Parts: sequence; structure tokens; C-alpha cells
Amino acid sequence: MHIEIRNLVKKYGEQAAVDDVSFELKSGEILGFLGPNGAGKTTTMRIISCFIAPTSGDVLLDGTSVFNNPVAFRKRIGYLPENNPLYYDMFITDFLEFMAGLQQMEKSRIHHRIKETIDFVGLGAEKHKKIGELSKGYKQRVGLAQALLHDPELLILDEPTSGLDPNQIIEIRDLIRNLGKHKTIILSTHILQEVEAVCDRLIIINKGKIAADSTPGLLQLQMSGGYRLQVEIEADVPQNKIEESLRQLEHLLELSSISSKKAHFQLTTAEPYLLKKKLFELCAEKKWYLLELHQSETRLEDIFRQLTIQN
Repeated sequence: MHIEIRNLVKKYGEQAAVDDVSFELKSGEILGFLGPNGAGKTTTMRIISCFIAPTSGDVLLDGTSVFNNPVAFRKRIGYLPENNPLYYDMFITDFLEFMAGLQQMEKSRIHHRIKETIDFVGLGAEKHKKIGELSKGYKQRVGLAQALLHDPELLILDEPTSGLDPNQIIEIRDLIRNLGKHKTIILSTHILQEVEAVCDRLIIINKGKIAADSTPGLLQLQMSGGYRLQVEIEADVPQNKIEESLRQLEHLLELSSISSKKAHFQLTTAEPYLLKKKLFELCAEKKWYLLELHQSETRLEDIFRQLTIQN
């Protein structure tokens, strides 16, 4: 399965909720679709799911527009919307059987798939209950079960952990990670830890436009300008002499002093392993004590704020 989102635009009057969004999704990838509230995440998900039509642009599945046959495309995707609409007066198994009918699943497969899906999402102990009797975390599992029931190739999950307590969040994330071993997933969220915990790649959307498209690690490197090493040295020489020697190190891009009272520096490099080797060699040669050496990273939270507030 190869999905290409091409120049999507969705306007409401003169306002563009989605403004020329393009990206590709490879089979087996977990893509985090990240943005502040109102950025266009849900609108994009609803277009990709064929629930609403774009003003312009296209969604291609293996080179063919999904809008040519949206019914056939929906059979290949599972969609968990943000509000997770459920029928609270129905028993879990009855609800899933009803959803299987809507998906036009083969009758011979339905009961086996319901049991298989209930077991996978961890609803076995609750399956005798009505949906309205469940906690929010278990209701979310029911929503995930209906999205998985027809064994789709692509899962679109819109804010799947919204409103859950910390334990429930961890459990749902574990489920998503396990699903990612077999399926392609788009995870729409505004929770940064969610992306870091489960996603192979992230797209940051802001005001309807894509602000970044990369892996979390590569984006952190790109936005920081390199890897950063925190270094503290103890030596019987003035701090400025230590700094002079550090500035001569091979593979060093930038050096800044962290403290005026002690030899504490931040070193920026594109080659952290090689710079560390040179630093160890320097300290051994000078008989300096290396009291601290650790690598720090630009936080995803800082990158998110930079891309969504400044822009």
C-alpha cells in the first residue's frame, strides 16, 4: 500500500482549513500528524478517509484516486474519529456485529474476527457489558476494535488517547505500537510525548500548512544545528586556556561557555562520536579531569513551539 496526499486544499468560505498539504505514506509506517488545536489535523484525516471532499487536490492509493471509488477505499481503512461515536445501550459484541454488517464483511468471518479483535484490544473481561457501563479507556478500546474489525491495511487514529488517564494512555500506546508491526498508521495528535513514544515519522501542521516532515530524531538534529555535548573540566590552568584548547578540537562546530565560575561548556558538532574521542585524547594529554560529558538534544516541545508560534 502506497498513499500519496497531493496538494490538498479545503476551504470554508474564504478560510483555508487545509492549505496545499502534500505527503506520502509508506506501507508499515507509523506517521504522527501533529499540530495545535485548529491546525487542520482532523480536516485532513476526514478528507483522507473520504468522509469529506477536498476543495482541490487528491488522495492516491497505489496511483489511483480514492475519490473514484470511495466505498472500496473505506473497506481498506479503519478510522477512529476523535469523538469515538458509540452506541452506549448496545453490548460490545452486538455493536461490533452491527459494525461488521456496515462493513459488509463475510458472515462466515464475523464471529471469528469479533473474538480475535476483542482479545487483541484487551476487552475479553468486559465483553459481556454494555458500552455505556465501560470506563473511558475501555470505550476507546471498543472504538479501536471497530476500526480493526475488517482487518484494514491503513489505520487512521484521531486523538486516540484524548481524555484518558496516564495508565490508560500507556495501554493504548502499547496497542498502537503492536498494530504498527502489521499495519500502516496515521496518528493525529497534539500530544508531543505520543509522537516520541510510537511514531517512526512526524508531520507538524500549522494553520493548514505543513511546517515540518521528518523523523523525530532527524528533526531535532536539523532544528538544533547539530548534536550538543555538555562538558565540565577540572584543571590547574585558567578557564580561558581550557576554552582555547577546546576550540582547536577537530569536528567542533561551535563552543559556548555555560558558567563563568567553572570550566563548563557546550560543544556543538555534527560528529559526536569523533568529537568525544578527540576530547578524551585532549584531556589525557593535558592531564585534565573530565568531570562531566553528556549529550543533550533539542526537545521536541521546543521545536513544536518554534514552528507553530513563530510561524
